[in-house]
Amino acid sequence: MTKPLHDRIALVTGASRGIGAATAQALGAQGAHVILVARTSGGLEETEEAIHAAGGTATIAPVDLVDGDSIGRLAAAVQERWGKLDILVLNAAMLGTLTSVAQIDQKEFSRLLTLNVGAPQALLAAFDPLLRAAEHPRVIGLTSSVGSQPRPYWGGYGASKAALEMLLLSYAEELRNLRDLRVAIVDPGATRTAMRALAFPGEDPAKLKGPEIVGEAIARLLIDDFATGRLVRLN
Repeated sequence: MTKPLHDRIALVTGASRGIGAATAQALGAQGAHVILVARTSGGLEETEEAIHAAGGTATIAPVDLVDGDSIGRLAAAVQERWGKLDILVLNAAMLGTLTSVAQIDQKEFSRLLTLNVGAPQALLAAFDPLLRAAEHPRVIGLTSSVGSQPRPYWGGYGASKAALEMLLLSYAEELRNLRDLRVAIVDPGATRTAMRALAFPGEDPAKLKGPEIVGEAIARLLIDDFATGRLVRLN
């Protein structure tokens, strides 16, 4: 039987572990060919092996998303091999130091904004022609509740997620009447990831949902489809 995402080309950032890896595996299980993007190849190879073991297909692409030139080269490679991109999942992000706004380290904050906001913008810019070349392109961005609900000491990370949401929603509106390109924002909620453990070191991870639950929810969202600009919060 043909799987729901058969013939779709999907690119997932931060695919070496956590929600990114789980999402890539879920998309691969539904028939998509998944381009796995992260800074180092080790975790990507593990994700690729898991996808292949489940009968799916994937390609690893070690890319430092802070380097805009690398993103451009990646887009050129995807253009040459596939000529389109059906699904773009913007998952890669860094937490940064949880501290008061007055104590935020400017160098770290600059890197955080570059990865959490600048890189997604660069990806949208580089892959926009490939998304437009797809029949029904979809963009998914991962956010956090702190992007809309201020929390003490989360100002840096929260600001980056607020900016990402606005960036994605603006992109959705720009293309709303031009073609069937849709954008959704997903807040995964409390999930058992390395970033969550860093933010809440005393928390019992056994009480949190696994990243595979989020990955499967994202795959289902793409299969069932959605209105552009939709915000999905997972409990």
